[in-house]
Amino acid sequence: MQHVTTPLWLAIGLLLPATGQAASVFYAPPPPGEDAPTFSGEAELGYTHLSGNTDSQTLIGKSRLTWLTGNWTHTVRGEVRNVTREGDTSAEQYLLSGRERYDFSGSHYLFGFARWEKDRFSGYEQQSTAIGGYGRDVIDTERHRLSLETGPGYRHDRIDDEENQGLGVIYGALDYHWTLSRFASLRQEMSVEATDENTTARSLSSVTARLNSRLSMRFSYEIRHNSDPPMAADSHTDRTTNVTLLYTW
Repeated sequence: MQHVTTPLWLAIGLLLPATGQAASVFYAPPPPGEDAPTFSGEAELGYTHLSGNTDSQTLIGKSRLTWLTGNWTHTVRGEVRNVTREGDTSAEQYLLSGRERYDFSGSHYLFGFARWEKDRFSGYEQQSTAIGGYGRDVIDTERHRLSLETGPGYRHDRIDDEENQGLGVIYGALDYHWTLSRFASLRQEMSVEATDENTTARSLSSVTARLNSRLSMRFSYEIRHNSDPPMAADSHTDRTTNVTLLYTW
């Protein structure tokens, strides 16, 4: 795995939900509000080019679509990330996932998701994961929201120059959102996927400040840690820092 730091890139969010709460990165999206649109989504495009003493460029693209059908919330997400330095590629990642959430009356719901990942420097040729389980909105107030999820799953690893592996997974996750004011919010997301071979932990911390009715500035810090990656991996931990400009309508 590699250490990727993006000093500054601009992102344009397209078709963000009217509630201002996008489907989160690791977890089933929050329950839709009464005025939530039937179809919504977001897209981000980031690009940074440095030249002179350092020659590097970073390209990041993300997209997410969400639509509602009765008590069901369906979400599809895609992501691509590419970093080159002095003409050499130092990061190349792809992700595609789909999620389902079924809300019962009250704060309980069921969820399921399937995810495909390809990270050139992680030691894996690709990974496919399917997980399902139970979730609960433990706190759901005007300023604070905390959701917890847990469930079993299965992961198939295609490893460079090694035998493929099929592994059972135990999954747990949390998503905390704190609305500081009309113009600022803080969010913390964490997940753990444990198998007999290794444990993958993910964390995303972000602070968002609204500039006006359309523009927001976001600072985020993401960590992904694999306790025992393949021998070909560059490292156990990836860290990504982003400063993002979001445009919504």
